[in-house]
Amino acid sequence: MSIEKGLNSRRENDKQVESQQWFQKLIQVDQYVGDIYSINYETARVIIHDFYREKVGGIPSLSFLIATRVDPRKTDIDFKKEDASFVLLRVMDAAALPQDKEAERIRVETAQRISGETEKHWDDAGSMDLRTKNILGFAGVQCRIIGTFFLEENGHNGEAPLNLKFGSDISNYYPNRGLKVYKPNGKALEQIVNYADPSSIQAHIEKYGNTERVKLGFVRYASTNRKYQQVDDVPVYIYPADLLSQKSALFGMTRTGKSNTTKIIAKSVFELRTTEKQEDRPLRIGQIIFDPNGEYANENVQDNNSALKNVWQLLPNGVKANEVVTYGITRHPNDPDRTLMLLNFFEDENLQIGKEIIDSILSEDNTTYIKNFCQVSFEEPDADDRSALTRHNRRVLAYKSVLARAGFAIPQNQRPNTRNLFNRDLLNAMQNSASDNAPEYQSAAQIFGNQNPTWGQLANAFEALDKFIRDRNSGYQAFETAYVNRPNGSGDRWADEDLKKIIGIFQYPNGTRKIGKAAEQHSADTTSDYAEDIYNHLMQGKLVIIDQSSGEPELNKSSATRIMTKIFKENQRRFIQGATNIPEILVYVEEAHNILPAGNDLDLSDIWVRTAKEGSKYRIGMVYATQEVSSIQKNILKNTANWFISHLNNTDETKELCKYYDFADFEPSIRRAQDKGFLRVKTLSNLFVIPVQVDKFEV
Repeated sequence: MSIEKGLNSRRENDKQVESQQWFQKLIQVDQYVGDIYSINYETARVIIHDFYREKVGGIPSLSFLIATRVDPRKTDIDFKKEDASFVLLRVMDAAALPQDKEAERIRVETAQRISGETEKHWDDAGSMDLRTKNILGFAGVQCRIIGTFFLEENGHNGEAPLNLKFGSDISNYYPNRGLKVYKPNGKALEQIVNYADPSSIQAHIEKYGNTERVKLGFVRYASTNRKYQQVDDVPVYIYPADLLSQKSALFGMTRTGKSNTTKIIAKSVFELRTTEKQEDRPLRIGQIIFDPNGEYANENVQDNNSALKNVWQLLPNGVKANEVVTYGITRHPNDPDRTLMLLNFFEDENLQIGKEIIDSILSEDNTTYIKNFCQVSFEEPDADDRSALTRHNRRVLAYKSVLARAGFAIPQNQRPNTRNLFNRDLLNAMQNSASDNAPEYQSAAQIFGNQNPTWGQLANAFEALDKFIRDRNSGYQAFETAYVNRPNGSGDRWADEDLKKIIGIFQYPNGTRKIGKAAEQHSADTTSDYAEDIYNHLMQGKLVIIDQSSGEPELNKSSATRIMTKIFKENQRRFIQGATNIPEILVYVEEAHNILPAGNDLDLSDIWVRTAKEGSKYRIGMVYATQEVSSIQKNILKNTANWFISHLNNTDETKELCKYYDFADFEPSIRRAQDKGFLRVKTLSNLFVIPVQVDKFEV
């Protein structure tokens, strides 16, 4: 029995030593600043004297303070008691003291007495007695209660060291009990700002086997970032695993550090493949960046020619071809290995893909003939259904004629074939037409009767056919009546609705010109689908950069949407099939307002909204950057876990931001401070917002 008592006593002594070590780590007696004189569940008011304020190097707005009743020098700290905790505070503003009116009166009277004496100040020794000066040195500070740090035993192992835990509130308070307040020094502040939720870290271990963290920058409280305040070089770290399968937002005005932060994030995720910690598992994460300005794919002066595409150089014996792949619509003189993001619209296996690209580009065009054209699809018919196959081939021939008229380069292996596609009675009706346009119809009939016309001739012929069908005096109605009523016929009309929608393009001069907007994505020389190639790169864990700087906005949006659809559907398919090889993919969307649905767009079927809502399940993460919070659809914002916020210049945007986490504390600072790289950061593992000066990206 005495042995057991001895063991228990030793354990208690060990816990007391550990408790004291934790208190001394977070609290330094010489960092004392004042006392809490008023507290509730949300806020605390602290009385601070100028002497202590100056001693600790000042107390900036939005800086962290720690309050506790425990003297860290004591050796008998019982971590189980309610008082053995640290209340984390954030300085918000000044707070009124009862004597403020009287203090202001004294200051005014003293200032009046020395008015005009430029060599003296009203607080000088000869201007005010020392006792009064000492009393006037007290001021109130309003603080937000962020939460409570406390110590807890390991529930599975009583012999294990105590764990530092954090709760995002306070469980109790006593209005008539004082708490001493301290400003954390550099080491204590590093412990505070880099505290991570243990459940998130455990999730990283279970899901990825990786708890690597990387340095993002330094703690920065204010735009006026004066040095020598004892907290100038406190590093802030993030966990790249926080970004995987999550949504991350970067908001801020142009030239305030969004792109630089994006590069640091992408670099940190890229480097997970060469983890230094022995216990961490290397992770090859597929990353794809939609780069509207070409700043990630190309070297530029503003980044000291340090492009993200060169991040492979950080790897031991890195080989670019194996790790980083760049895509673009046009070639670049400094990127000879770039893959052109082009598709052969004429290839039979690409017909529907190319059509979807055109449909996407024209999706916002509300003219009737364009909407009709976009409704046509090219699904393969049953090979045993001869009639359906003939109709399909006729539609394909008409569609390719539209492409040819629209300026799409024609591949050498594409030769039109009209055999068995045009009814002999139809051609006779065109030849014998009594319409004023009869010569045009007769010419078209000759082209359709020729088994090997040119694509240009066919476009002219289909244009004439469209007129022939619409012309009441052409003779088409009589032909169609006879065709529908012929013995043993199907009863269907010769010209199906999809064919009419395709050739209907020819009657409008702007029709083929609008379709020609997609010609930039066409190549007569390629046979593969770049969306498929990109997905394969991502499956291999490569970094893919899509340079969209030379493309039209509609083209960029349509190609990004198609690639995103490919990624989503492939990962979704693997998930549904119960596959174990679902790749982790992180998608970066720069200038997100050009690609993501607008804030007032409530279309939940949009692929970007679906990715935001369901992507985590399919192991797809998204990092999106833009200048305006309000430009992003609400469903995407509500599903965002990681936030990186730089300067926003108006209350409409900051008010929108205030709906999330504790960004309301930073609203005035976000609107006022325009310093480049000065961000407020909230990540999945961090339980409160941290103000950070982000490091400059370098390779």
